[in-house]
Amino acid sequence: MRRFACRLLDTGPVLVLAVIAGAGSFTHIRDTAHENGQTGWMSWAIAVCVDLTCVMAARERQRDKKTGRPHTGLASWPTLVLIGGVVLSLAANLHQAAPSAWGWITAATPAGAFLIAVSMLERRAAAPVPNRPRPASRPHRTICRPSRRGRTVRDRPRN
Repeated sequence: MRRFACRLLDTGPVLVLAVIAGAGSFTHIRDTAHENGQTGWMSWAIAVCVDLTCVMAARERQRDKKTGRPHTGLASWPTLVLIGGVVLSLAANLHQAAPSAWGWITAATPAGAFLIAVSMLERRAAAPVPNRPRPASRPHRTICRPSRRGRTVRDRPRN
């Protein structure tokens, strides 16, 4: 229980930031899509696509690091997708802003905070896990016996 509480206290604020920033970014994308002819459920779908694409790209970047997958060129495909999603989100946020420096700064905040939160979560998930000794376990044996229909059935012994 203590480990769960420590993990929650450690990751909780970052998750809250990600949700709040994602919601702000989502609202700006949805409103921009609606103002540009994508009404009804389609404006919501566009906003979901943009924000979830950023999350998926961050997870793919993490998976690439864990598996040691090399990339060719300046950046990997998931990195380019993440950059594209953030640029789309930032563009929608700035489109909704009041035409002033503070309007642009406050409108850009959700996209920036969302990117920071996703990168923090990605960084934490990609941290090396210390090698812990695994508890000794008994090897499982599979016992085969014929079934009533003539096929072989595999049973696992109960421990």
